[in-house]
Amino acid sequence: MENIIELNKDGSLIVPDTPVIPYIPGDGTGHDIWNATRLVLDKAVKTAYKGDKKILFKEIPAGEDSFKKTGEWLPKKTLEQIQKYKVAIKGPLTTPVGHGMRSLNVAIRQELDLFACIRPAKYIQGVPSPCSEPENIDMIIFRENTEDIYLGIEWEAGTKEAKEVLHFINKKTSKNLDETTTGIGIKPISEQYTKRLISKAIQYAIDNDRKNVTIMHKGNIMKYTEGAFLKWGYEVGEDEFKDSIITEQKLWKEFDGKIPEGRIVLKERIADNMFQQVLLRPSEYDVIAAPNLNGDYISDLLAAMVGGLGLAPGANIGDNCAVFEATHGTAPKYAGLDKVNPGSLILSGAMMLDHLGWDKASKTVRQALQKTILNKTVTYDLARQIEGSTKLKCSEFAKEICSLME
Repeated sequence: MENIIELNKDGSLIVPDTPVIPYIPGDGTGHDIWNATRLVLDKAVKTAYKGDKKILFKEIPAGEDSFKKTGEWLPKKTLEQIQKYKVAIKGPLTTPVGHGMRSLNVAIRQELDLFACIRPAKYIQGVPSPCSEPENIDMIIFRENTEDIYLGIEWEAGTKEAKEVLHFINKKTSKNLDETTTGIGIKPISEQYTKRLISKAIQYAIDNDRKNVTIMHKGNIMKYTEGAFLKWGYEVGEDEFKDSIITEQKLWKEFDGKIPEGRIVLKERIADNMFQQVLLRPSEYDVIAAPNLNGDYISDLLAAMVGGLGLAPGANIGDNCAVFEATHGTAPKYAGLDKVNPGSLILSGAMMLDHLGWDKASKTVRQALQKTILNKTVTYDLARQIEGSTKLKCSEFAKEICSLME
């Protein structure tokens, strides 16, 4: 049992020097980027801790490989292993088309109640960006991971279920929707799940010396779902973090915009305006808390602003376990070609090291990755945008990162 990560009563981790961490290589290009990532993580831990710490990686099945061998896309045992070992890492997984689960990635998040999808967006010097001042981008997205559109409650137009729901809507409102040609979807947003997500976002801001948390919503139109997300977010701030936060309204009304020492500003922005804000005034935003769909959109926009999904890390974290993952798809046409950028999974691995409390190793990863990019030794996706660069294979890129670790 000495190799198993345990939880303290306060939810913090008790991490042994040689923890077992399950991994899912993934489908398509997953094996290529996982092999590269493992090489980098192993070298970073060895470099940072001189051999005193080591991750014992353990493969667990999911995706196409699992389906071919067992007939199951996501075996129950895989979920049990993640629950047992508390922390896991995975490459991209195929979403079965026309059969099976709606999405394996969504299934893992929901089955394990990994309610916070955490997506950092921080510019890496030397990476081509469509923005004029990408160095001002340093944000963390906290996206609710278990409800909203992720529940997938919808009915096709013309079905019995759709007609029943539409009949109820028409009876209770004056909308007069066509009951035979209208598809219908349900967007649940609950107090319980909203509050735990925003609580985690605020606590993160406190723990990491962030300046503000912005609640992103469309409450001006969807008053009882996204409007409620905003209302419940403010309640969390007032009830749980009264001595640590100050609302933007109070800041200007009582303090003339001067932030009291030790306070984090709790902001709100309507979703469509939020997209403009992060483009035009990125330095004013720090942590963003959003319902599922809003969080999905804004995190991909921010990823594009700092270099694309190939360098966008992500984590799915709950109260009892966490899964770190590449944020892009499987890119099957490149499978086995040793070509694609492993940066997303490598940086997700750095997030995993942070989660373990192994900050020295995570810093080693990020610094070496930065040096590699500044040296213009990069994979094809970056090489075609960087003049004078040297194009490397996926595995070569990983080896170059390792060679630059101090």
